[in-house]
Amino acid sequence: MSQRLDDIATALSARLEGDGSLTITSAAEPADAGPEDLALAMQPAYAERLPEGRARAAILWEGADWRALGLQAALFVQRPRLAMAHLTQRLDPGPEIASGIHPTAVVDPTATIGANPAIGPFVVIGRDARIGDNARIASHASVAEEARIGDDALLYNGVRVGARVVIGDRVILQPSAVIGADGLSFVTPETSGVEKARSSLGDQGEIVRQSWTRIHSLGTVIIGNDVEIGANSAVDRGTIRATRIGNGCKIDNLCHIAHNVVMGDDCLAAALTGIAGSTVLGDRVVCGGATGIADNLSIGSDVIFGGGTKVLSNVPAGRVMMGYPAVRMDQHVDMYKALRRLPRVLRDLASRQKPVPKSGADD
Repeated sequence: MSQRLDDIATALSARLEGDGSLTITSAAEPADAGPEDLALAMQPAYAERLPEGRARAAILWEGADWRALGLQAALFVQRPRLAMAHLTQRLDPGPEIASGIHPTAVVDPTATIGANPAIGPFVVIGRDARIGDNARIASHASVAEEARIGDDALLYNGVRVGARVVIGDRVILQPSAVIGADGLSFVTPETSGVEKARSSLGDQGEIVRQSWTRIHSLGTVIIGNDVEIGANSAVDRGTIRATRIGNGCKIDNLCHIAHNVVMGDDCLAAALTGIAGSTVLGDRVVCGGATGIADNLSIGSDVIFGGGTKVLSNVPAGRVMMGYPAVRMDQHVDMYKALRRLPRVLRDLASRQKPVPKSGADD
């Protein structure tokens, strides 16, 4: 869908210079931009490739000479990445799901479907489920019995929403996300080797053959408003109480939120993050890629974990953490520097050692 450049400028709160009547259909990197693309050249290094493309308009940095760059118009913004967020929202058509309920969808007669639905092929909606207004559900998704999904939700292909799960408004679930599977809750008839090793910090005692008995998950998952959960991510239902995801949380692909976890508002988890059972996160916690958080911990608000961090103990609010085990980032950097110096230190130490003379036989 074509949009005038001056309309885009208004939506982005951008300063427009040049011809605002140019029509834009998409965004592109400078070298790939065509005449109807808005080139994203927010830094001088990006703008160097503008001559390789055919862009007539671009988003530039303050002070850039758009005429010298061969453009007919330019947008100037205060915060480029925020402008990208609003721009991509305007240009993204979203998945193509026809209005109404596709004839191959299976909707239980007791389910409630809100106004203006778009429910795609082979969707299954179970007994007493409730779907809010303006919901869009792509093909092969399923919503189990008594689940609740709020207004303006978007469920992509293959999403699985389990029984009695509660999901708020404007939630986006990317392909094959699973909300409400059972958690990893198993017990052995006698004290297990894992329990012994944990209490003794490493000794599991006599090794005895044992089997695992399942503890069923009777709780559910409650997800707030404006949450996004990435492809192939899983949020497990609680054992007795609910697993909770707060308003505004953004969870990337291939993440696992285990049973009984509580996430506060506006948390962000990058790909491969795993949060073990019954851990509680405050608001605005950020987990870099492949962060791992052990079970039954308390993480304060505004904590930031760098990529690959492994969290084994409670973390107070406001800390920036990194490493395995997690320590303050500045401390981790010092430890890393010391570790790199260690071979040299050991060589120097060895070179300074004086040999100890052996005692003579007559001494």
